[in-house]
Amino acid sequence: MKRLKSARVLFLTVLVIPACLLLGGCGSRQDVENAYDIYETTEEYLSFGDTSSETTLSLFASDLCVGGTENTDSDEVVAECAESAAVFVVDSGEITYAQNIYEKCYPASTTKILTAYLALKYGDLDETLTVSDAAINDLDPDSSVCGLSIGDQITLQEALYGLMLCSGNDAANVIAEAISGSTEAFADLMNEEALALGATHSHFVNAHGLPDENHYTTAYDMYLIFQEAIQNEDFVTIISSTSHDASWTDAQGNAVTQTWSNTNGYLSGKYTEPDGVTVIGGKTGTTSQSGYCLVLYSVNESGSPVISVVMKGNSRSDMYKIMSEMLAAFGNG
Repeated sequence: MKRLKSARVLFLTVLVIPACLLLGGCGSRQDVENAYDIYETTEEYLSFGDTSSETTLSLFASDLCVGGTENTDSDEVVAECAESAAVFVVDSGEITYAQNIYEKCYPASTTKILTAYLALKYGDLDETLTVSDAAINDLDPDSSVCGLSIGDQITLQEALYGLMLCSGNDAANVIAEAISGSTEAFADLMNEEALALGATHSHFVNAHGLPDENHYTTAYDMYLIFQEAIQNEDFVTIISSTSHDASWTDAQGNAVTQTWSNTNGYLSGKYTEPDGVTVIGGKTGTTSQSGYCLVLYSVNESGSPVISVVMKGNSRSDMYKIMSEMLAAFGNG
């Protein structure tokens, strides 16, 4: 396993520069000098030894989009709307639009994509979780929550809807404690699994995405994590739900019900998806430090799945503006 993880990371680094020719799509393109700094050597993260297996490396990248270091120059996308953005056409393995995709950014609640992925990988959807004092009291009272209280009992499945639809930081802590025993141990698991997926330029310190200088990712790393998460049908079912009627039991044994609505503006109907694009779902994230973020799963007019990412949008409207422009111009490969 260690050999495979090392090979994954090495392959991404080795192919970054030569694979730049894979980038394509509509609109004119040109190299932008010093667009952003490429990853440091993988020796920053691991000591490899003898890992020179061409077969292993080939298998790792066979279903991934691998791109170069240049930004896409296009009159069809207002790049100034966000700091970092990208379009990944999954079936062709192309990065058709790239804008600072290796630049470190605060992910805000898009962090919850990794949290949900790990919950589905290691948890039991029918397991009943008890909301601890720490899960609630450790949160900023003004942060986004789904309404859980100390002593509540809720299934993992319901908690995941609270996590992904209304972006509950309380649900994130409850899930983290259930999977790893503590939020700190869960953060260690997040970093281990992110590295295994090739997300070598990310570091996580919590399950919800509230700001911390040591909590960061990149648009490309977020693609790697999201690409793995959407392989799980339960994950796709959750993120594609416009709303969910949740139910759980409070500390006194009374039934609690709430309706949680998806924060995704395309699914809520507040923003219109571009012609030929069918939005499946995704995850939003917003803090003052991160700006406006969105990781999106859609299908283009050819029926090919597309993953698109916007990090540090200037405003909510700007975030959806650049997302729609990218999908319209570059979503079909």
